Amino acid sequence: MKFSTATIISALTVCAANAQRIAIGSPADGAQLTPGSSFQVRLDRPNTLTGSNEIAIVIGLSTCATNACPPASDSMGSFILYNGTYLPEYHETDKPPYQNFTVSLPTAAAEGPAMLKVWHVSLVGASRSPFTETLNSTLRIIGQ
Repeated sequence: MKFSTATIISALTVCAANAQRIAIGSPADGAQLTPGSSFQVRLDRPNTLTGSNEIAIVIGLSTCATNACPPASDSMGSFILYNGTYLPEYHETDKPPYQNFTVSLPTAAAEGPAMLKVWHVSLVGASRSPFTETLNSTLRIIGQ
């Protein structure tokens, strides 16, 4: 069976991009938060052999008390909690490189279900291919 060069390059690009994915380390899915409080968002970037240049992170929040929350790929939400650089570093030997972001839950956030949303942008590999992904985690906003 013969594979074309384009097929092989495409497969390697997909593998390299998948290796660059990040994960929401905290808050845990289902965490309860109070409006006006500060909380920490930890974004993990597992080790990879493929080089990458981190460009940016956007952290948003949608409240879903009256409607279903759209996925992060459609909307970053009513509240942008952080918009800026992403520079994951090693902190503990038992964890991947990560960065913590301390953000505040707006007092206007409605009680009920909510969705924390993350948009990640980087350049991957020697050719600096653009890579973007969105993630989300379900939260619950509780009264003060």
